[in-house]
Amino acid sequence: MNWITNYVRPKINSMLGRRTDMPENLWIKDPETGEMIFHKDLESNQFVIPASGHHMKISAKERLKYFFDDGKYEVLENPKVVQDPLKFRDEKRYTDRLKEAKAKTSLEDAILNGAGTIDGLPVIVTVQDFAFMGGSLGMAAGEAIVHAFEVALQRRRPLILFAASGGARMQEGILSLMQLPRTTVGVDRLKEAGLPYIVVLTNPTTGGVTASYAMLGDVHIAEPGALIGFAGPRVIEQTIREKLPDGFQRAEYLMEHGMVDMVVSRLEMRQTIARLLKMLLKTPQAEKPLEPEILPPAVVNAEARPQA
Repeated sequence: MNWITNYVRPKINSMLGRRTDMPENLWIKDPETGEMIFHKDLESNQFVIPASGHHMKISAKERLKYFFDDGKYEVLENPKVVQDPLKFRDEKRYTDRLKEAKAKTSLEDAILNGAGTIDGLPVIVTVQDFAFMGGSLGMAAGEAIVHAFEVALQRRRPLILFAASGGARMQEGILSLMQLPRTTVGVDRLKEAGLPYIVVLTNPTTGGVTASYAMLGDVHIAEPGALIGFAGPRVIEQTIREKLPDGFQRAEYLMEHGMVDMVVSRLEMRQTIARLLKMLLKTPQAEKPLEPEILPPAVVNAEARPQA
């Protein structure tokens, strides 16, 4: 037994009030500039790096907390589906991959639905969490999205969807691809009911998700720098054997070429969508009080002068 290491040093540390355990994520590195950002400062800024404006990935729960009024919302329980319909196995069993993703994200699948208000307007919000197997679309995720559309129809509320996905889930094969037309039907039913459907494209949104419900909104908004497309840039370059333009498939490039309606910072997303919903729903905007008209002194004296 080392008396100095096991007794003296811990005693001194406790007397000085030193912490023996330090969190590993106190500082986060900006991927663009390499600048180190204090985690608490980044969290208070919705994980948007102040200097460069780079948008870090955030979880579905954080997304809903930042988006809804006062961070309060009702979680909509996702329908239950068969976990491993094809008994798929590659390097690992599919069921083991699902267990790891659930433990990592505390979610049942890649979709989290919430009901609440933004600027006082009741809405349904669907968020894809990229941390859950790359936000891939399988039976459970598809069923959850369809459920969100059904709830929006029942409650007569607009639906806002935050897309973040690598595409269909390969472990479910054709059953995954079947979710594309199912979710498209949900979009059609919402539009037939005259309810707005707004899509926010986050980094990344690719594959079959882009080829279905992610590009069927009434308005398409993208976060700055988001990668959006069907196939990745590297695959396209290898196919056409040409160098792609700078910024190809990024949000700003797509807005310039008419695929995205607007690029909006996460810090302004809630206010922007609330304003769009009020326009689409024809909700009266709050009017500024009229300021009293200030007349020139000559006009005032003329009005005050008694008539002959």
